[in-house]
Amino acid sequence: MWCNDYWSCHDDFRIDIDYAPAMQGTKRAFAEPSDDLTGLAGSDAARDWIDAAVAGTGAWTMLISLPRLQSVNLAYGKPAGDQVLVDVANRLRDFAGSQFGADTLIARLAGGQFLLGSREQCDRDRWQYLAEALGRVIARTLTVEGDALHVVPRIALLDARNHDNGDGVIDRLARAAATLERLPGWRVMWGDEGDAIPGGSTAALEADLLGAMHRNEIAVLFQPQFDCRTGALAGAEALARWEHPRFGRIAAETLFAVADRGDHVAQLSQHIAAHALTLAAQWPQPLRLSLNITAEDFAVGDVAANVRALLDRTGFAAGQLTLEITEQSLIGDFDACARALQTLAEDGVRVALDDFGTGYSNFRALRALPLDTLKLDRSLVRDIAVDPRDRAIVAAMIAMARALDLKVIAEGIEDEQQLAILRAEGCDLFQGFLRSGPVSAEEFAALAGQSGPPVPRS
Repeated sequence: MWCNDYWSCHDDFRIDIDYAPAMQGTKRAFAEPSDDLTGLAGSDAARDWIDAAVAGTGAWTMLISLPRLQSVNLAYGKPAGDQVLVDVANRLRDFAGSQFGADTLIARLAGGQFLLGSREQCDRDRWQYLAEALGRVIARTLTVEGDALHVVPRIALLDARNHDNGDGVIDRLARAAATLERLPGWRVMWGDEGDAIPGGSTAALEADLLGAMHRNEIAVLFQPQFDCRTGALAGAEALARWEHPRFGRIAAETLFAVADRGDHVAQLSQHIAAHALTLAAQWPQPLRLSLNITAEDFAVGDVAANVRALLDRTGFAAGQLTLEITEQSLIGDFDACARALQTLAEDGVRVALDDFGTGYSNFRALRALPLDTLKLDRSLVRDIAVDPRDRAIVAAMIAMARALDLKVIAEGIEDEQQLAILRAEGCDLFQGFLRSGPVSAEEFAALAGQSGPPVPRS
């Protein structure tokens, strides 16, 4: 039922993507930017990075290509195509920030081709699942001149070691990407074999996931949320993470990609929701818990009845629960989804529209759903301290929310300038590494005990 940053669950369960606590307060040391359009490293920097990597311990690489970019250019003009490239670059940054350490490469090679590289320890199975999860992130809805588009990438993979060099790695990846474009239905391919991982590996991982749920091995983390004005702790958003004995840490985006392959999304979502509600029922203060709801939750069974049953079973108060939804999670039967949410709202459950500002039919949702909160996507607030246009857009969204008697929460807040602007514009809550990354249940309980009573919110 719930997660954070899966493609329909936040389009992103919005899979927020699960940021590791070790990242808190740190800045990432990506290659120097040299692509004027996206601010990413360019092709020369990419080759140099690969040369340095293979001279050491090697690197895992993936080439992300956008076959439909030329169609966007032809239909809407090159400025629209450029905006697609910028949006994809931002999604790549967010994904890399959630999955990898400082020694990471994110580059734009040419046209609609991007390169991602990591020197962290990995293996082929995990690298492929990361690529599949990234593909889902990039394929989320883009809005071009009011139209909803899905630019589905093809991703070529390669394990670059000491017999390789930058030119050779990029050439082999490009050839695999070209092959992918000729294979209908294929999205990922290894550059060294021209084939995907055998089905047995993926089936084994899916079986591991079912076993992990049965053994309660899927951990729930909590992303704290704070009052913009006072700094008081107001609640948390529940995230999921799996420490796999072979593949290591599997964050929410990849976790739900695995579940999707085996048609286990609804089961995993329900499992996470039950675990999170049980933990939150023990919090020392009446803090709010936010759970993301998926398209599969709406498609399978009675959502309102399922939520009520979970609340009864765990003892968590309906009035302290917020369900975060995305427009993508509503596309199956919008009217039925609206009715289910209205039923829960009558019980006291609040509803937040997640990823606000990135969808294409937000105003329909604003009119038809029993919303309490708008959640501003991190891409909207990233540059508000340096770009007056971005600040103006955020200010207009907050003003609109005020006119509709809605609260506003901003995610991805990383510095004091961003927070000061949000406070001045009237934003209610924020979450991000400025104060805290995701923490364990024990760490959140300690944080709640230290923070004093939360500011009452009507």
